[in-house]
Amino acid sequence: MSRIAVVVKGYPRLSETFIAQEMLGLERRGIEILIVALRRPYDPYIHDLHRQISAEVMYLPEYVKDDPARVAKAKKWAKNQPTYSAAKALFDADFARQPTADRRRRWAQGCVFAHELPNDVSWIYTHYLHTPCSAARYAAHLSGRKWSFSAHAKDIWTSPVWDLETKINDAAWGVTCTRVNADYLSGLSAIPDKVELLYHGLDFSGFPEPAATASTRDGSSEPVRLVSVGRAVEKKGYDDLLVALSRLPKSLNWRFTHIGGGELSDILKAKAEDLGLSDKIVWRGAQPREEVIAACQNSDLFVLPSKLAKTGDRDGLPNVLMEAQSMGVCCLSTEVSAIPELILHDETGVLVQPGAPEELAEGLQGLIKDPKRRRALGVAAAKRVRTHFSTDPGLDRLAAKFRPVL
Repeated sequence: MSRIAVVVKGYPRLSETFIAQEMLGLERRGIEILIVALRRPYDPYIHDLHRQISAEVMYLPEYVKDDPARVAKAKKWAKNQPTYSAAKALFDADFARQPTADRRRRWAQGCVFAHELPNDVSWIYTHYLHTPCSAARYAAHLSGRKWSFSAHAKDIWTSPVWDLETKINDAAWGVTCTRVNADYLSGLSAIPDKVELLYHGLDFSGFPEPAATASTRDGSSEPVRLVSVGRAVEKKGYDDLLVALSRLPKSLNWRFTHIGGGELSDILKAKAEDLGLSDKIVWRGAQPREEVIAACQNSDLFVLPSKLAKTGDRDGLPNVLMEAQSMGVCCLSTEVSAIPELILHDETGVLVQPGAPEELAEGLQGLIKDPKRRRALGVAAAKRVRTHFSTDPGLDRLAAKFRPVL
């Protein structure tokens, strides 16, 4: 039986449990895969999900300088292929519009990818429409294979329109994880139904049901436990959260735990120090999924203050919100991207405007002081997310799209 090559930027990655979940789900549905990664792992841990995936991994050279002999051999091979002229023309057209070293690197990776691709791989499927897709597209044309994509968030909203249009119209089909994404990408496609909405959803088997007894902490004595899980990057809005926390009444007792790495970690810690919050915050850094689950179980309120970054980057439908909701943890987030597709304001959580620390502080204060409301919202959220956001329908649909080409 043949395999599908699944292309990712890096593997394994702590922040991409949704991709690992998809890979494992495909394997369990009898779809054999080869994982092709543009870079090796750099996270300090891996999830248990990664240990269950049996697929072979092919690592491409992240930079040409990492293995120039391997790249040179692949480029020499590519020039002798009957597909070379057409594939090179695609790269040349892209490079004319984006004459960068990064674009050259994707061509080099595409050549290595095509050269080393096993014969039993019958289809190329790439996560993200930006850099992994460029390398995968070139490899597909060089190797004479068809390809498809799964689009998510940053890859959509920070890519130039011409690049998105080129890739969408070249692909056999595409899927994306939110209605907001699907509407936007469909508008760029020459074929209206080429891009399909396919929620990642969540495999709830590893997540405990909501606790039988509710917390009564209201900030008057024992601190209310706040938690957030996410990379310390601009689009997560943690700078806004720190400002909001600093505006809470001094009489209100709370503690905040953050889980996740990211380039802004040191900046955020310094900001917390400047705001006089350091004694109330624990920065745990990157943690495996098991620790994330335990932290959520021990918390009263999950906060994710997402917003649009200056680059246009934004969240899609954050898995961490689904995870917290599945365990009955009340969630406070923002009206960004597809988050309102998951959280119904005042029904299954609370939503505030993005980039509005004052409104965020008001939402925090209300939920910290009202354990009964937190409980009601958390229970309602668990019921809805477990009913409407299971991973199985999406995985069944994806497996059905692959079976005809295996």
